Amino acid sequence: MAIRNIRQEGDPILRKKCRKIERINERIRILAKDMLDTMYEAEGVGLAAPQVGILKRLIVIDVGEGPITLVNPEVVSEEGEQEDLEGCLSIPGRSEIVIRPKRVIVKGLDLEENQIEVKGEDFLARALCHEIDHLEGILYIDKAINKKESR
Repeated sequence: MAIRNIRQEGDPILRKKCRKIERINERIRILAKDMLDTMYEAEGVGLAAPQVGILKRLIVIDVGEGPITLVNPEVVSEEGEQEDLEGCLSIPGRSEIVIRPKRVIVKGLDLEENQIEVKGEDFLARALCHEIDHLEGILYIDKAINKKESR
């Protein structure tokens, strides 16, 4: 079990676009395991590689249905809309309302280089979109909506 440091808001690495993973080797597998360990230790439901200082397209998620690891994930379909509070391990103690798709289909690779497709709805759809945004240097606060009405 290797717990990595989670980068916090203000760290410039969180705003950089990640590189595609060309080859899944032992280093990538170790990184994925470390990311899962780190996510569970921090009591989170998702983590993207840039959050632990690595500019690679790798995410891990567990919304209570078992861990999902995706290499080079990309949203191929989205449907509907949901509005809910979101938080982030890189922005502790804060949450904002964000509109996300209600359903998504994400394709990517597993750690054995097999093409996989993940269908997410509700919370899983939200988590997938949130983590994939990290790979583009986007934080949820960039998409937060201001619910305060002007008077």
